[in-house]
Amino acid sequence: MTPPHNRLEGLDLARAMALLGMVLVNFRIAMGGQSGEPPWLKFLLDALEGRSAASFVVLAGIGLGLSTRKLAWPAAMAHSTRRALFLLILGLLNYLVFPADIIHYYAVYFLLGACCLRLPSPWLLSLIPLLAATFVGLLFLFDYDRGWQWHSFSYPEFWTLAGFIRNLLFNGWHPVVPWLGFLLYGLWLSRQPLANPATQHWLLVGGVGAMALAKGLSLWLSTRWPSPELAPLLATQPIPPAPLYLLFGMGIASTLIALCLWLGRALPEARCWRVWLPVGRQALTLYLAHILLGMGTLEAIGWLQGQGLPEVVLVAGLFTLAALLFANLWSKFFDRGPLEWLMRRLCG
Repeated sequence: MTPPHNRLEGLDLARAMALLGMVLVNFRIAMGGQSGEPPWLKFLLDALEGRSAASFVVLAGIGLGLSTRKLAWPAAMAHSTRRALFLLILGLLNYLVFPADIIHYYAVYFLLGACCLRLPSPWLLSLIPLLAATFVGLLFLFDYDRGWQWHSFSYPEFWTLAGFIRNLLFNGWHPVVPWLGFLLYGLWLSRQPLANPATQHWLLVGGVGAMALAKGLSLWLSTRWPSPELAPLLATQPIPPAPLYLLFGMGIASTLIALCLWLGRALPEARCWRVWLPVGRQALTLYLAHILLGMGTLEAIGWLQGQGLPEVVLVAGLFTLAALLFANLWSKFFDRGPLEWLMRRLCG
């Protein structure tokens, strides 16, 4: 099927790349490949952890802004609420299979993001450091490890009211505070002229600069205050999601989006990247597929837990190939992936 003429296809490419990064990270969690050889492969997989998902949330914010910009606020709010309810149910069902699910967090991001649709742009941006500061305050007030059994990455209290709220808002895999900041940043980006080469240029420069600043500040502050208690607050790692992680995540998302938009503008007909567009347009379907089908297959052959990093990359590569073939074949007959079609059918 032919996409709309005015579609920013670079965003579909960026979504596909972010999805593939999440697939690698999730297979690594499921297969127990947290350490091992070779060191360079561990470094690359560590670099993806939390960053791919952050880019995906930023892209979701862009999508929310673009899809509702012509709607009156009540209509946009109603549309987003129906989508949020669909994603919440889907995510909680998925959580039964894969506890590192991100979809039920998305539901809350969308709902809160919809409440911010008509906020002035400066207000949107000011909420991001406010979320980061709020998370730091929560770290001092509450025990971040409460509810977790880190040796198995399980959260036994998830299905209790207190545990669910704590996990959702504060210490889950992708807590609303401060992860909502990624969606708000994407919402702000949706108001920018993303097709403009100048916008893509400053987005790339700003993204690289934000990553360098976050990493530089992390190293400098860690040297200046080498305290084990302060170390989590000064890191750029996703657990816990401290302010410098938020800055680094927005930087890598900006860089990815800028490069993909540039590629779509510089080589509009190049097959090497256009083949990935159906993957980006069917991201929800393929995200569920890598859990239900991919991890289901791994469980059947006994490859859950105890595997090395090369095995993780092999499995992720095989799934990527299957996803690429499926998405391109499906797109020849249908505009949307199966779950994307169902969500549109139910939510409008």
